[in-house]
Amino acid sequence: MIFVTSDWHFSHDREFVYKSRGFNSVEEMNVALIERHNSIVTPEDDVYVLGDLCLGGVDSLERNKEFISSMNGKLHIAFGNHCTDSRKKMYAKLPNVMETAWAIALKYKKYHFYMSHFPTLTGNLDDLNKPLKNKIINLCGHTHTTNPFVDMDKGIIYHCEVDAHNSYPVLLDNIINDIKNFTN
Repeated sequence: MIFVTSDWHFSHDREFVYKSRGFNSVEEMNVALIERHNSIVTPEDDVYVLGDLCLGGVDSLERNKEFISSMNGKLHIAFGNHCTDSRKKMYAKLPNVMETAWAIALKYKKYHFYMSHFPTLTGNLDDLNKPLKNKIINLCGHTHTTNPFVDMDKGIIYHCEVDAHNSYPVLLDNIINDIKNFTN
């Protein structure tokens, strides 16, 4: 199976991150993110993580390495604005990381996805009759919105950050169904 997620923000000890997600501390959030992810993702699944996996200084790199290594699945990482050079190097060395890039393209069941941390216009809305399979769908994170459709007025942009999905990753098939239901 294929899952998509974004903006874990492991070790980001700011109330505006963990409290808005319903947690009382960053430690509680870190544990819940791992538990929720691993409750639905198996080690054989592919997981596209669209940036901002962790924060914190050099002293938190080892702890963040443990958090990310404990996430089930084969991770494909698109860099976000908090992905520093030292974090990028750390991601590349983890055994569960398959690839890292600024953006990732994926064709799945004849659908075309452009996955990036930042919401990206991949087409305009001038041909509303064009089938969804003939459009490029942007999957993204970054804004910490709780509404995965917040940017659909600009193009086919679907938000995958954990903030919009109760701190769980989203099955790609569910994303396709969500978009179909939204656009019908």
